Amino acid sequence: MMQNAAILWHVSLLVPEEKKGLALGMVGLVRVLPIVGLSLMSGVVADALDRRRLMLYTQTGMALSATALAILTFSGVKTVWPVYLLAALGTSFGSFDGPARNALIPSLVSREDLPNALSMNTIMFQAASILGPSLGGVVIATLGVAWVYALNAVSFLMVIWALLAMRDVPERSAQDRAELSVKSALDGLRFVFQNPLIRSTMLLDFFATFFSSATALLPIFAQDILHVGAHGYGALYAAPAIGAIVVGLVMVRWVDSIRRRGAVLFWAVAIYGLATVGFGISRWFWLTFVMLAITGAADMVSAVLRNIIRQLATPDHLRGRMTAVNMVFFLGGPQLGEMEAGLVAQGFGATASVVSGGIGCLAITAWTAAATPDLRRYRKEEAVAPAAPAPRQVAE
Repeated sequence: MMQNAAILWHVSLLVPEEKKGLALGMVGLVRVLPIVGLSLMSGVVADALDRRRLMLYTQTGMALSATALAILTFSGVKTVWPVYLLAALGTSFGSFDGPARNALIPSLVSREDLPNALSMNTIMFQAASILGPSLGGVVIATLGVAWVYALNAVSFLMVIWALLAMRDVPERSAQDRAELSVKSALDGLRFVFQNPLIRSTMLLDFFATFFSSATALLPIFAQDILHVGAHGYGALYAAPAIGAIVVGLVMVRWVDSIRRRGAVLFWAVAIYGLATVGFGISRWFWLTFVMLAITGAADMVSAVLRNIIRQLATPDHLRGRMTAVNMVFFLGGPQLGEMEAGLVAQGFGATASVVSGGIGCLAITAWTAAATPDLRRYRKEEAVAPAAPAPRQVAE
């Protein structure tokens, strides 16, 4: 999270003022291309190999890409394309890391504890989302962008240590592992798109975040509209995570008592869109901060409910592939949305880009609610895993 904020800030410093909106939007494009290109097979890999060992490789790869960013920046890189290239490389490793990580979680806790485990996992992620950008803003202002990349590279050593420290991780038999083949990838796609609940939550996630992804424009708001500098930028970048943590602490205790999960999911996404509109029209730092915090709070509710619906509806031998397909929607929506936001900002200004995106989010939420009554009426009692194709045996 610290590096994500730093890359946007770094790009904004490397390009002329008149090209800033498009250049920031390009960050989303270079991140989404590896996701689209690699995620389907990465899901098969997560279902075929030892997930913990796979994460050791992916975390090492992301550490090396962060190290390369630090070295280039310390050496005084003057062009933006090496930053784009290394951002894409880090995302490529992340495309394999995400399915392995998310598929591993249900193997570590019981089905009854899974909703709370997913809530706690999301809270930990959001806590990092607060500390990362906030620390990133301080480091950028005091030491420079290169030190953000260096600190991020060092932080991966702690993740690798945590993976090595894991003991008694449940082993999957050969019969429970997928075959490394295109057919296995197609089996995952078929499962996702034949399951209306999983398919609808992914489409809602993609289009809502596509229209409401305005994070890439935060440097413009911090520098040119609100005039709050690097420190203010770090606070604004962390605001959604602050809202998410506050609501997340409540969700850990009460998530299992939410019975009308489909209706709550749609209301959460609608609030997300409304708060995005408020962020776009605000000209006061604290109002902007509050609107961004509300987007994080609403997204937290939506994310936890989406994860619960998907995980409980997916058999273990398909979880890596389901997660990989979801990554295309979950990460592809915001990254493509950043590109869309940058293009609209380039032509019509940052405010028009954010406000129109929030309105688009509201429109797609209303359309999805009307078009998918099964999801709108989904209740806790319906959380039963469907029948799935028999797992394929790994080829010798």
